[in-house]
Amino acid sequence: MNVTILAASGAVGLALTRQAVERGHTVTAVARDPARITVPDSPRLIRVAADVRDPAGMARALDGSEVVLSGLGVAKGDKPGVLTAGSRAALDARPGRIIWLGAYGTGPSAQAAGLATRTLLKAMGAELADKVTADAAVLEAGGTVFHSGPFMSGPASAERRTVGLDETPKRFFPARVSRETVAAAMLDEAGTPHFTGRVAVPLER
Repeated sequence: MNVTILAASGAVGLALTRQAVERGHTVTAVARDPARITVPDSPRLIRVAADVRDPAGMARALDGSEVVLSGLGVAKGDKPGVLTAGSRAALDARPGRIIWLGAYGTGPSAQAAGLATRTLLKAMGAELADKVTADAAVLEAGGTVFHSGPFMSGPASAERRTVGLDETPKRFFPARVSRETVAAAMLDEAGTPHFTGRVAVPLER
C-alpha cells in the first residue's frame, strides 16, 4: 500500500512512518524539515518537505496519495489553524482514504469523555476550535478520525483494540495510550477499514 504521512517528524508521525515501513508499505513522509524524520533509510521511504500552510507545496506532496495518515498536532509557537489547513490540503488531494489524529474529549467525543475532561480541554482555546473544525471536515468527507486519550511512552500494545464512541469504557478521565499503539491502530484501519466516516478510539486492551 502507498501511504502518505503528514507531520512525519512529530512523535506520532515518526511512529506512523517507522511502523508503515516495517509493514512493507511505500511511505511518503511529509514534514517541514525532512531531516527531522529520524527513521532509518529504506527504498520504500520518501522524505518530502512541505508545510500545511502552503497549499501549492502540499498539493505536490500529496499528489497521487492512496491513503493519507495524519500525525498533525499544534507545536509550541504555531498559530491556530494548522489542523484546519492540514485537513483542507488532505481533502483537496482527494486520496482514497484519510486517517486523521484527533483528541478524545473534543467534538463528537466530548459528551462521552465527561464533564471533567471537557472542562480541562476548554483551556485549549483556539486550538480546540481548530481541532473540532479539522475533525468535522475529515468526517464529513468519509475519513476516519482517531480520538485517543492522553499519550504515554511505551511500545504498541499487543492487546490493542479500536472501538467506536458507543463502546468506549466509561471513566472519570480517558485511559492513557501509547503513541506507538495509536500509530499501530491507525495503520490497522488504513489496511482494513472499520470506521469509515466515524470517530475511532484506540485502547491499550
